[in-house]
Amino acid sequence: MQFGIFTVGDVTADPTTGRKPTEAERIRATVAIARKVEEVGLDVFATGEHHNPPFVPSSPTTLLGYIAALTQRIILSTSTTLITTNDPVKIAEDFSVLQHLSDGRVDLMLGRGNTGPVYPWFGQDIRAAIPLTVEHYRLLRRLWREQSVDWSGEFRTPLQGFTLAPQPLDGVPPFVWHGSIRTPEVAELAAYYGDGFFANHIFWPATHTKRMVQLYRQRFEHYGHGSADQAIVGLGGQVFMRPRSQDAIAEFRPYFDNAPVYGHGPSLEEFAAETPLTVGSPQQVIDRTLSFRDYAGDYQRQLFLIDHAGLPLKVVLEQLDLLGEEVVPVLRKEFAIGRPDRVPDAPTHESLVRAAAESAEEQP
Repeated sequence: MQFGIFTVGDVTADPTTGRKPTEAERIRATVAIARKVEEVGLDVFATGEHHNPPFVPSSPTTLLGYIAALTQRIILSTSTTLITTNDPVKIAEDFSVLQHLSDGRVDLMLGRGNTGPVYPWFGQDIRAAIPLTVEHYRLLRRLWREQSVDWSGEFRTPLQGFTLAPQPLDGVPPFVWHGSIRTPEVAELAAYYGDGFFANHIFWPATHTKRMVQLYRQRFEHYGHGSADQAIVGLGGQVFMRPRSQDAIAEFRPYFDNAPVYGHGPSLEEFAAETPLTVGSPQQVIDRTLSFRDYAGDYQRQLFLIDHAGLPLKVVLEQLDLLGEEVVPVLRKEFAIGRPDRVPDAPTHESLVRAAAESAEEQP
């Protein structure tokens, strides 16, 4: 099972000091967080994609390419690549280049995004979000798998004899996760192609996540990719830890109360009761995270959000130390207990290359 961090890259003032980092400071802090992810033994660093303040990750592959040069082991991913407003040709090119730069340590999560104005900024109509998702992804798959692509559709100009350069590393495209907060059509798309499904999970109750994951698993089996428990599932989570739970709650409360997304809404206690947010001791985070399996089944990737709402870099790095030293080693051991052999690990470039070679050998 893979464990890691996903960031939304918000630039938010620290409510306890009033200081707001510059955009440059926030970007450099993100790089430091990614390096720390590798240092403490986690598996994945993922960045979001946003094109509006107060966020800075408008060019995820640029950021990940820089991080690739500073790391050796971690998988570099996105917690959203906007399949709706990005040109599929550019997505295919950018991630092929990133594959080569990182020696294959890359996958990506496709999503629609939740910022309405981004659609007209990139020449699209939000009312066509689902058709855009389906058409763009169909083209993206062909670009990564065919030497010469002739294509026409509704939302971009036709292609005639287009050849992607560079081709995917070792002829194997990066693994694709489809991320969603609330959209069943995204779960259906992931199931249809046999891709991964990532339930964002951090804003909704367990009952909602359970329904979305079950839908994906059922449709994955329906399309003949394997049994439902072999579907590739990822979950988000959100934590803040201190050795004593009361200290964690007291320290995190002002950040929660003033967070850009959910601040000035439900109380910290209400939100923690209704969503996967866990503020407390490392043992409480372990217990809560293990409970995800009760409604999501055996899954492959767990990403945590820990660096938002103005939390200082020093505090975020302390959270990573706690994850790496006290939480994730226990989670790895506990999640392995009772896990059926037929449940696959999360795909990596190496496993996809092996699968491609085995499939080629089986061809007559």
